[in-house]
This record gives sequence, C-alpha cells and structure tokens, in this order.
Amino acid sequence: MQAVTPSSGDAMSEGVDSQPVALGACRVELRVSCWSLLEREEGVKPDPCVVLQLFSEDQWNEVGRSEALRGSRNPVFARVFSLDYFFEEMQTLRFDVYDADGDDAESLQCDASVVLGSIECTLGQIVSQTKVTKHLVLTNGEIAEKSTITIEAEEVSRTNEFVQLEFHGQELDDKDFFSKSDPFLEIYKVNSNETEQLVWRTEVVKNNLSPRWRPFRVSLQSLCSCDSDKPIRCIIYDHDSSGKHDYIGEFSTTFQEMLQAASGEEVKWECINHKYQEKKKHYKNSGYIVLSQCKMEKVHTFLDYIMGGLQISFTVAIDFTASNGDPRSEHSLHFINPKEPNEYLKTLSSVGEICQDYDSDKRFPAFGFGARIPPDFEVSHDFAINFDPENPECERIAGVIEAYKRCLPQIQLYGPTNVAPIINKVAAPAAEEEETGLPTKYRVLLILTDGVVSDMPEACDAVVRASHLPLSIIIVGIGNADFSDMRELNGDRGMLESEEGRAIRDIVQFIPLREFKKAPANALAKYVLAEVPKQVVEYYGSKGIAPTPQKPSSSSSSLPQ
Repeated sequence: MQAVTPSSGDAMSEGVDSQPVALGACRVELRVSCWSLLEREEGVKPDPCVVLQLFSEDQWNEVGRSEALRGSRNPVFARVFSLDYFFEEMQTLRFDVYDADGDDAESLQCDASVVLGSIECTLGQIVSQTKVTKHLVLTNGEIAEKSTITIEAEEVSRTNEFVQLEFHGQELDDKDFFSKSDPFLEIYKVNSNETEQLVWRTEVVKNNLSPRWRPFRVSLQSLCSCDSDKPIRCIIYDHDSSGKHDYIGEFSTTFQEMLQAASGEEVKWECINHKYQEKKKHYKNSGYIVLSQCKMEKVHTFLDYIMGGLQISFTVAIDFTASNGDPRSEHSLHFINPKEPNEYLKTLSSVGEICQDYDSDKRFPAFGFGARIPPDFEVSHDFAINFDPENPECERIAGVIEAYKRCLPQIQLYGPTNVAPIINKVAAPAAEEEETGLPTKYRVLLILTDGVVSDMPEACDAVVRASHLPLSIIIVGIGNADFSDMRELNGDRGMLESEEGRAIRDIVQFIPLREFKKAPANALAKYVLAEVPKQVVEYYGSKGIAPTPQKPSSSSSSLPQ
C-alpha cells in the first residue's frame, strides 16, 4: 500500500465529516482516492484536493471538500463525504480534482486552471455498485486515459456513538540522517474481502522518535462498522516533504482490544517492519505504539436539541445607508414595487419563513442601522424598525415585513455601514443565555447589507467575542457592490482573528444575493441556513451541554375508531 502525503503538521487531521442527518433518508459515506493524476508542470507532483458538488435546484452546490495532500499523484483522501441518499430522487454528483498548489483545502479557489480532472455520476450508481472507478475528464472534454478516480460507498448505521482515541509512539526507528523521524499514523479498517479503508490520518510530529499525537474522535461506524472484532491495521510512516514517506512499521488490532484503554490502562503494540523482520536475524521491532485513551462518547444531533426544546431565536438587521438609493426612486434597493418585492423583502421572506418554524412565539426582533431616525434624526446603528426600543419584536415574518415598509418613509438613509453595534446588541442576551448552561435558546442574526462594512476591525472583534456564545450570523449582500472584503468575516481565510484573539468557532456565513438571482425561490434559504445545525451542535458540544431530555406527553390521545 502506498502512503500519501498528509497536510502539514499544523493542519487539522482528517476523518469523517459530521453533518446533521435528514429524517427518512439513508445515510451513506463516500471515500475517494485517485490514481496517476496529471502533473501540471513536468516533474512537479500536484497537491490534490477533491471538491464534491450536488446538482439540485438547477445549480451545482458544494457538499464539501477533502484535505489537500502534498505532492501525490496517487492520493487516498482521509476526509469522508457524508450524504443523505433518497431512492426516489436523481442525485447527480460531480467530483472535481484540483491542484491546491500549496494552499490548504479551505483556501482553495476553484479555478478551472487548476483542475486535474472531473467526473459526474449519480449517487444511485455509486450505491448500487458500492465501488466505482472512472477516468477523469479534462476541462477541454478529453479523457485523461491514465488518471482515474475511485469512489467507495458505505451505508451508515443510525448510531451516534463515537470514540475518542489518543496514541503516542515510543522509540520509533530513525529514518533521517541529519535529524529524527517525523512520524504520522494511518488507521485502516479491514473489510471481509480484505480491502482496506482509510479511517484516520494523524498530524505529523516533527523530529521526534516518541511522538504524541493529538486526541481525535471518530464514529464507531467509520472505525469498525460497529463490529468490535473487525480487524484494524495501523501503519506508521516518517513524513517526507517530497511525498515519498519512509515506512517505519505497522501493527494490527481490533476495537475490542482498544477498549482495554477505556479503564485507564494503556494498550501497547510492537511496531513491526515486516521487511526487517524477514531479513534481519536479531530484529525485534521498530518501536512501540501506545493507546493511552479510549473514551466512548455519544454525539448529539441538531434534532436532539430541537426535540429537547431548543428554540432558534431569529433577529433581523437591515441596512438603511444612503448607498441603497432614495427609496422613492425605482432604482433604489429599498424601492417598494407593488408588483414585485425588492431584494430585501425577498431575502426576509425566504430565510425568515424557515426560521420561524423553530421559534415557539413567532416573534422576531428587527433592527435597522445607518439611518437618521425620528424624532431628533440622529444616526443610529441599532434602532428598532417598529420604533419601540423596549419591545423591538414583530409578529411573525409578515410583521417584520410590514414594520420595514412603515419604517422607510419615516427615516433618512445615511451612513456609515457599521455592523458591530448590532452584533453586540444581539450578543448581549446570548451572553445571558450562555450563563444558564442550558440549551434553551440559540440565536441567529440575519444582516442584510448593500455594501462592505465600514467598521471591519470592530466587527471582527464583535464576531470573535460572539464565537463563544450561542449565536450564528448570516450576512446577505444586497445589490451589485464588491463584497470581496467580506471574506474576512466569513472565515474563508481561516479562523477569524482580531485584537480580541482568535474565534473558537466559525459562526459567520456571507453570501451575495446576486448569485441566486436565477435560482429557485428556496435555494437561498437552503444555502445560508445549511450551516446553522452544525454550528448549534458544535457550540453545545464544545460546552459539554447535552440536550434536555424529552418529557413524556402529559396526556394520552387515541385515533378515532
């Protein structure tokens, strides 16, 4: 088996994607590998990354992307794509293989110039065959005759049991002349037909013959298909930046054996290099691998929290700066056309109609920013659009829309586009919620703006602070402004950092509305809200807060006879 290059030691290790599971669907995991990828420059191996997209609502939507592997023409990706499979739907997938060229996967710009090849197929085709290998197709339509991609599918059982494992090495063989080995560990699940599936690849520990790898969490389904006696193969390599990693050794085990570490005892295996074992008379081993932690965990789902009584509290903030144009002009972004809603109204309806299903009282705080407001007509960046600061809530999304229409003639559009005040305003009650330690209310702030924010440093500070709170922020760009600077808030360049420190969660999602002009009406809401369940689970999971147990119904009911 040939090893592939993991990301650098500072990058996160890779495993199975964790995503909310849709009710009534089968869940499948897709594992991807490639063979004989092209070199864009002769003699320079690519840094491959796979981007998976699903065709729905007449457009391609990104499902996820693998890690970027350094210098490999034959990559086996550790990141596993999890998808809901619906028998009754045609789910067309596209796998694009890119050369990241030194970037990490999240920073990769999906440009056609760095595509190594693509394929399209349906999820049904993959599921029915369990393993599909196809030739990659180049951007000019030609088939790359030697380059292939292989996708393997496995149905996921409905278990939400995970295990946290922590390994370290002892006295591993030194493979480097001028320094010590840079070890990393790969874990494979061995199937009944003797095929193997990569489950996890650790980070690289530099210059250390007794490395201690970071603890990681993996599902029992991924590790051993929930079969504690299924064979597991672990291989240790010395990392080489060229991609030609040196084999140190390996050992085989089972999850049943790993469970010995659950009682606090360490489990120790000899690391065996079989070539040395055959050739060297007095060979004993190439070091040891020790499992110091094996902790079973139950990972709660978004649905667990919702069914336990968690409320999603939805707050709206609307940009009333002068750059929107005079609301009386039909060219204004705030123009009220009796025949067709403007972009602000379309977004409010699309996103709000879904959010209100998760809020029991259906009342939503709605604010404006960047306008002069009565009676003194001073600029405000967090005023209630119903002009009732003591009670800024509106009845349902229809009430928010009516308050917005009544507000427009009474204010003067001004500026600048400051969003930090409104983020801080919504973060205040979220901080109170955090102090309770209970999963009762999670807040989603929807900011609608027509331009790049003017107070970016203050906004970054506010987002970093808010990342510690039960809060997510969705920013929708209205109009045709250049929103490229919004990537900083969006976390596209990595976890947000500011003078307040580093964000502990990615809580901001930005999307220009113009990208959805030709899309179906529900496409925007599906896209901007897709991250919220994951963010909810991440927040409460990081705090160790479990869902409130569901209470049995206090009264029984019966069907009519």
